[in-house]
Amino acid sequence: MNSFKISAPLFLLVVMVLFTTSAFSQNSNFHVYLCFGQSNMEGQGVIEEQDKTVDNRFLMMQSTDCPNLEKTLGSWYPAIPPLSQCYTGLSPADYFGRTMVEKLPDSIKVGVINVSVGGCDIRLFDKDLYLEYDDTYPEAWFTDKVAGYGGNPYQRIIKLAKLAQKDGVIKGILLHQGETNTGDENWPLYVATVYNNMLEDLSLNAADVPLLVGEVVHENQQGKCASMNAIIATVPKVIPTAHVISSDGCSVKSDNVHFNAQGYRELGKRYAIEMLKIVEN
Repeated sequence: MNSFKISAPLFLLVVMVLFTTSAFSQNSNFHVYLCFGQSNMEGQGVIEEQDKTVDNRFLMMQSTDCPNLEKTLGSWYPAIPPLSQCYTGLSPADYFGRTMVEKLPDSIKVGVINVSVGGCDIRLFDKDLYLEYDDTYPEAWFTDKVAGYGGNPYQRIIKLAKLAQKDGVIKGILLHQGETNTGDENWPLYVATVYNNMLEDLSLNAADVPLLVGEVVHENQQGKCASMNAIIATVPKVIPTAHVISSDGCSVKSDNVHFNAQGYRELGKRYAIEMLKIVEN
């Protein structure tokens, strides 16, 4: 019986072709950002006409199936809000991405993945503890959101991030959460656990993937959870690659917990400005 042998040069050529095909399936000029948190990252701003057109270099990966938007889970679309779920509003992620593509070279595309749950405790994103926090509020408005992410928001963002890594490179993680954890001085430690889990599960290095953490509604705008900002300010002491984004002066809704559309636009720009500083360094 004849045996087939492949020569060493031919073997090396096959390996090079396979490696090249694999390497070029990922576009290093496609920068992906993971966004998570509670209602302010979810997006509570009214979507206005100015928000309905977007540069084709800014994309979003759909994080839930949304027949009403004709969008399916795990697919890329132009980043026209809402960027999370099916019936949310404008969020910081919107004008983060818009500002990034405005400032970056034309060769760079930006994509965001937004998995957020209004009202959640940060530990809903702890892969070991999430089942203890998936019913923080027993009402359907909360439980339906969690169910929309398959009952495990953390696993949903990791699954989508792994899909995105086939297309581009994850460059940063954006967090806006804290209202539900107001006053809990262990919050930075909870955040560190989630961030480190994300890095490990996605084979990322902290030095290459900073964490941008937004303040809640500021004291000077009568923010009901404003005392949390003092705790948020300590995150960089626990996570050296974390950066705090000021909410000072970002306009708010009458509930003094959520930003309004203009406030989200400004806050999103601030996330982007900070990220651009990091990129330039």
